[in-house]
Amino acid sequence: MALFLIAAGSFFAWRMWLSYETASITRRWTPVSCRIVSSRVVSERPTPNSAPAHRVELRYEYEFNGQNHTGTRLRRVEAAPTQHLDQARGKQLNYPPGSAQTCFVNPAVPQEAVLEHASRAALYAIWFPLLFVVGGLGMLRGALKRPRT
Repeated sequence: MALFLIAAGSFFAWRMWLSYETASITRRWTPVSCRIVSSRVVSERPTPNSAPAHRVELRYEYEFNGQNHTGTRLRRVEAAPTQHLDQARGKQLNYPPGSAQTCFVNPAVPQEAVLEHASRAALYAIWFPLLFVVGGLGMLRGALKRPRT
């Protein structure tokens, strides 16, 4: 049981660390002024009997190293569409067409840009799976110290 707790806790702590690292990547990118060209909410039904799913579709233009580029990504890893139209519209209202925004451009691949950074909240919760690692280590230590009869 101790080894299972150590393995499971380590796996989930590692996954949370990877999530944090992925979210941190765009924070090292270069901030650049951009202009929103179009912003709309797109609704679709994944299956004929499912509720509509809504997502924000954006297009923005920016200049990097003297070259013009067009971006479409809100975040590096796009969120799944939501069934809540008001949430999608709320997000879309943050990026009205014609507005000036700041986008973050990957200096190694200037065609890659985002408008928002992903959350690094996984780092703040990494302590939870680490509790399982510590508990498993405690169980293992106790089992190894137990006198043999």
